Amino acid sequence: MAALNPTNKPFSPEEIQRILHHLQQPAVFIRMTRGWPVLRWTAEHLSGCLGDKLVRFRLGRKKETNTPLFETRCVYVEATLGHFLSWTHDQAGPDVGPFFEYPKSEYWAYADYKYIAKVFQDQPAMFEDVKWSDFGFEGRNGRESTLWIGTAGANTPCHLDSYGFNLVLQVEGRKRWHLFPPGDTASLYPTRIPYEESSVFSQVDVLHPDLRRFPAFQGARAHVVTLQPGQVLFVPRHWWHYVESLDPITVSVNSWIELEVDDVTRVSEAVTKAVVCALKSAPSDDNGDDWLNPTEEGAASHNENMRYVNLAVQAVARRQREELTPDLRDPRPVKRDSRGQIKTDVDPPFVVPFGPHLTPVHRRAETWGVTADDPGVSWDSAPGSRRSDGCSPGLSQRGSENASDGGDEPPNPTITTNDLLDCLLHPDVIARVTQLLMERHAGSERRAVPS
Repeated sequence: MAALNPTNKPFSPEEIQRILHHLQQPAVFIRMTRGWPVLRWTAEHLSGCLGDKLVRFRLGRKKETNTPLFETRCVYVEATLGHFLSWTHDQAGPDVGPFFEYPKSEYWAYADYKYIAKVFQDQPAMFEDVKWSDFGFEGRNGRESTLWIGTAGANTPCHLDSYGFNLVLQVEGRKRWHLFPPGDTASLYPTRIPYEESSVFSQVDVLHPDLRRFPAFQGARAHVVTLQPGQVLFVPRHWWHYVESLDPITVSVNSWIELEVDDVTRVSEAVTKAVVCALKSAPSDDNGDDWLNPTEEGAASHNENMRYVNLAVQAVARRQREELTPDLRDPRPVKRDSRGQIKTDVDPPFVVPFGPHLTPVHRRAETWGVTADDPGVSWDSAPGSRRSDGCSPGLSQRGSENASDGGDEPPNPTITTNDLLDCLLHPDVIARVTQLLMERHAGSERRAVPS
């Protein structure tokens, strides 16, 4: 067992920075938050701090549907934490405010993505209750964090964050995290509707998957952990995650650390945004859905999106020119790691110190509960294989919802705008389009140079 350092913490800030640099999988830090004042932030305590201040809650039905409940399909109410607590305690009347329309037996509630800097803008001293400096992020506290308060069943749809990684502190209650590695992306059937610039959502309800529609999900490698109060979870960049609250009330604090994003990723995201906004802003019979995630401020114009595309492509060209230009001060080539930091010629060997104070999130051993006797599942559709309809497993199958379930008549699904988008914005397609754009721009630059 590693000895505690002089600050009574298992690791020093410098040690944690080194650990985070080498961690390739989710892991839980234990006993790193001892003494943090934020551990007093129970829902009851926060209710006293906020008084009559209104907070926006997202409400969803508890019933199982085999489809993700995206944030665009939820109900939203503005209420105080006092109303929320009264509702969770099964009180009635004016004490529950706008919650009175939503029986607790049928709904869960979630105050999610609440920026602490905004929630406590009149009480900035509370920012200091969060001590991310203990993790080596000097000067980072609650001001750069978000607050999450929910009831049992409250959840975040399965998604990945494209620009950075997460450190999540559990304060009250327990949350269960279901995490999937980046290599499982095709098995999770990615979609950009709802659209959020920094997130990609999965079409699969990962707790109750419909394997008839999404057969490749059989091979998804779920890593599952239940986060306890005081523990901090590290979620690496590009790891998919679905989060569910287990206890009557849960409170957590999330710090999203943005990493340097390479120029090619910027081009890919610019192309994605331009295509989504162009198709979803066009009037059509099937474009009546709420396609922008509530975290997005609004749809940008096509001119704005194309300017973003051009700036991103130009940044790639500029970086390529810089790499081709010899550095007379140091003839050695510059090597960068995944975080964009310059690598030294020789990296000292490092072994992540897993043990009582740092535990890896293990892959779940059991299967998804589907047997070979299930007549609706094709066991020929192994991950990475091609389905009988000729599509790769990463493409959308939304159209199959409209197919006929009986009789000899062949199905005649209607292809919607969202189906088209799921195919156009498939990661493999976007990667190829990005490559073609950069090649076109490079060719244009060469032609523009006088001979």
